[in-house]
Amino acid sequence: MLEKTVAIGDKQVRFRSSASVPRLYRIKFKRDIFKDLARLEKSFRENGGEDGSMMEIDDLEIFENVAYIMAYHADPTIPSTIDEWLEQFEMFSIYQVLPEILDLWGANIFTDVESKKNLNQAVGK
Repeated sequence: MLEKTVAIGDKQVRFRSSASVPRLYRIKFKRDIFKDLARLEKSFRENGGEDGSMMEIDDLEIFENVAYIMAYHADPTIPSTIDEWLEQFEMFSIYQVLPEILDLWGANIFTDVESKKNLNQAVGK
């Protein structure tokens, strides 16, 4: 389990990534977080990065969903809906927050892979 605190406007928001995030995401949104994050990362690289062009509305919704689940996982006292959660923020740039979330997710995946590899080596597989 990994955590990261990210400044969103004047608020410090904790995000958590762990093996339970895909399940929480699937239960809440009936979607596959692995597919959604792959799409989001691709869209960010192609449309959101250096040149300042805009991302698709569907990609923005995926970002909001992923950010909400990771924030809720870190702090279950946040509002129970995404709309209420987003209301607490002033306008902010997705391009500042998304890389932090992608880094946290990537670090969690790397940690899971390394743990499984070490476990397999320990049991002689």
